[in-house]
Amino acid sequence: MHISTTRRHYVAADGVERVYETHLLRRSVRVGKTVRNETLANLSHLPAELIEALRAGLSGKTLLVAGEGLELVRSLPHGHVAALCVQARALGLPDLLGPPCKERDIAYALVLARALRPASKRATVSWWSDTTLVEDLGLKDVGTDEAYGAMDWLLSRQDAIEQKLAERHLFEAANPTRRAYFDLSPSWMEGRCCPLAAFGHSRDAKRGKLQIEYGLLTDPKGCPVAIRVFPGNISDPTSFKEIVTVVRDRFGLTHLVMVGDRGMITSARIEKLRELEGMGWLTALRAPSIKKLAEDGGPLQMSLFDEVSSCEITHPAYPGERLVCCRNPLLAQERAAKREALLVATEAELEVVAAACRREHRPLRGKDAIALRVGKVLNHHKMAKHFVIDIEESSFSFSRNEASIAGEAALDGIYVLRTTIAEAELDTTGVILAYKELSGVERDFRSMKAIDVDMRPVHHRLSDRVRAHAFLCFLATYLTFHLRATLSPLTFTDTEPPLRPDPVAPAPRSASARKKDATKTNAENTEVRGFRELLEHLGTLTRNTMRVATGSGVTFELLATPTPTQRRAFELLGAAVPRTLL
Repeated sequence: MHISTTRRHYVAADGVERVYETHLLRRSVRVGKTVRNETLANLSHLPAELIEALRAGLSGKTLLVAGEGLELVRSLPHGHVAALCVQARALGLPDLLGPPCKERDIAYALVLARALRPASKRATVSWWSDTTLVEDLGLKDVGTDEAYGAMDWLLSRQDAIEQKLAERHLFEAANPTRRAYFDLSPSWMEGRCCPLAAFGHSRDAKRGKLQIEYGLLTDPKGCPVAIRVFPGNISDPTSFKEIVTVVRDRFGLTHLVMVGDRGMITSARIEKLRELEGMGWLTALRAPSIKKLAEDGGPLQMSLFDEVSSCEITHPAYPGERLVCCRNPLLAQERAAKREALLVATEAELEVVAAACRREHRPLRGKDAIALRVGKVLNHHKMAKHFVIDIEESSFSFSRNEASIAGEAALDGIYVLRTTIAEAELDTTGVILAYKELSGVERDFRSMKAIDVDMRPVHHRLSDRVRAHAFLCFLATYLTFHLRATLSPLTFTDTEPPLRPDPVAPAPRSASARKKDATKTNAENTEVRGFRELLEHLGTLTRNTMRVATGSGVTFELLATPTPTQRRAFELLGAAVPRTLL
């Protein structure tokens, strides 16, 4: 039996076309050699949905009662993991980690988890089962011991992986400028048993905590290429020396310009670089060196900045180098305000010491005792050079050193870059912009330490396990770096940064970025979010295990319907929403 539908079109006298549908229940019978259709009933009076249900039933399909025919067995977050896997495959990350094996699958899952939900290894292994990672990567019954084993396996492949990343991002074909950027940052440790943990200058403001230091090498765009872990009390120049060895001896890059800040590439390190043929540098001078250039008769004079914000000078103390001088008025205002705040704070604390000398009950006495209290105050705010101190046995007085303050204020907002890059290769503006690209390394540190990967604090106690943890976070940062760039139209990232009218001034925002910030939508009228919020939204795209409630036990996988934002995210990734992660 089947349902036959016929349509008749009529044009009425008023010129309006009318369509009449007739639905007949028929069966086909054979009479001799002839097949005839016998009408059993006219179904035209039935609702359209009932007619379609009868049609489906007669064609052999199984019909289910709405709300009763299917059972949702389980729903797992899938979209955020799928997006990360699509980006990882585009980067060739699975093959980059090593040959297919159980350790590689676990290490790959650890990298994905670190980029999506940073947590301890125990918490990470537990979280896998709440996503589609366990089933698709075969991670069932994987415990922390296997996770630690995969980390050790990954660490043994660090040199090979970084070599491939260097070929991809630092070699001349991909990096025609032949520049590499390096900086150092700390992370505090929990526990006191790790040989790498030591007390040092804590940029994380974690006083009383042991720490480690790690250096990050990137290309000019800020893409991470290599990482090295050092003891927590290492100096910046010492770490720089090791990364130069890595670049030359392991990567085979003998012609490269190393870019680092004034604390990283010191004069002593530059003298060592001079001995290495093909190695150049781009860094900044420290304040005492700038002061020498500005002394009477020196080449650095304030009149140079009457009409321009940058210029080049030469000096015999820097043979074969270009000195690019810059003055940023906004930076000058900030430094003046900060200095005044520190002077006021220092005066307030010094007045407390002076009052202790004048009080009647148990006054502060003795030059040594008074000097000790005064020294603590001056060292706290680093303002000793700006005060004139007079200490007696029973009294103490102080005043501002106006000459010292005026001398420092004259150089507010001024910084000087030194480089071996030839003028034919990079003009003055290019040198300034190249140095400012160090912000890419700082952005990676923020991503690795707090925003995306959450590397700190470190809980491991074995040196190699700490290095493996850092390398794992490095790979997650590498993946996040590219995913952020791919999904930038759906985030508040400025995708059309304008050219700087003045290389010394702060970078302006484009009109499109300001519009995204104001309207929370992009040019396609699609909602924009923060990067982490976008990943959370992608996680609401679930993969559902459905069971047919007919006693047959038949199950199947069904993806949730993507939202417009989720659909657009995978369009930017260049792939349809994958049903599985492989």
